Amino acid sequence: MPNTKSAKKRLRQSLIRRSRNRATKSALKKQTRKVVELVAAAKVPEAETEYRSAAKHLDEAAAARVIHPNRAARLKSRLSARLKAAKKK
Repeated sequence: MPNTKSAKKRLRQSLIRRSRNRATKSALKKQTRKVVELVAAAKVPEAETEYRSAAKHLDEAAAARVIHPNRAARLKSRLSARLKAAKKK
């Protein structure tokens, strides 16, 4: 347990940030999973709109450093590749 006043404040801040970051990561996983499931179900138009939303949220999470920017780029690239492959079919 923290002893000093500043350490107590730091603990409060880190708990708040942790819960916010976990919520953001969970939402990102749900959105990417939704895109993958829509592509698998051959619902390309819905998948495209969901992809745009997922890409936006990935960029926002990367800007806030919740996830690494390269990870956001990698996930967007993989989702985009799946969409393109689904369009060709």
